[in-house]
Amino acid sequence: MTGADSLRITEIFFSLQGESSFVGWPTVFVRLTGCPLRCTWCDTTYSFHGGDRKPLTDIVAEVLGFGAKHVCITGGEPLSQPGVHSLMNQLCDLGLTLSLETSGALPIDAVDARVHRIVDIKTPGSGEVGGNLWSNVEYLRRSDEVKFVIADRQDYDWSVFKLHELDLAKRVGHVLFSPVHGALDPARLAEWVLADRLPVRLQLQLHKVIWGEERGR
Repeated sequence: MTGADSLRITEIFFSLQGESSFVGWPTVFVRLTGCPLRCTWCDTTYSFHGGDRKPLTDIVAEVLGFGAKHVCITGGEPLSQPGVHSLMNQLCDLGLTLSLETSGALPIDAVDARVHRIVDIKTPGSGEVGGNLWSNVEYLRRSDEVKFVIADRQDYDWSVFKLHELDLAKRVGHVLFSPVHGALDPARLAEWVLADRLPVRLQLQLHKVIWGEERGR
C-alpha cells in the first residue's frame, strides 16, 4: 500500500460530536496518526505515533458500517497525511456530512469545498503559537469554524485581539472559545465573554462532560 491509497489510522469509533457547531450529533470519528505540534494541553498524545496503515477502501467501508450521516476527520493532525484528501473526497461523494479538525499548522486551501473545516488558532498557552500558519486565514469561508483553546486570562486577551485583528466573526460561520479542560473554569471564561460582548460561541467538550477522559469517546 502507498500513501496515495492508504492512511495510518489510530482509531475509528462512533460517538457524539463533542465540539463545534455539530455538537451532539452521532458521528463517526476517523483519527489519523501523526502531528507536527506538541501542544501543552493535548489530550490525544497517543495519536502521535503508531497506528495501523489501512487501505482507503477499508476505511470507507468501516465508516459506512456505523450507519451515521456525520463523519469527523481528526487526529493528531489529519492533513499531515496527503492521502486524507482522497478519503475526504470519497466520503463527500457518498453524501455524508464531513467535518475536518485541523491544528491550523498546515495549508487548508486544498481541502474539498464540501468539507466543514474546524481550524484551531494556537494560543500562547499551547506552547505552539509559532506553529500557526497565518496564510490559512485568507482561505477561510462561512462554512468554516475557528477554535481558540484558552488556558488562562493571557490566552483570552490574546484570542480577543486576534478575533478582531483578523475579523474572524465575518470570515467564518462560528468562532469558538473553549476552556482547557481542567485548567480554566468554564464559568470564568463565560463571564469574560459576556463582559466583552464577544461574537463567539463558548463551547465545552461534551464528550468529556459525559464520559470524562475515556478513550474512544
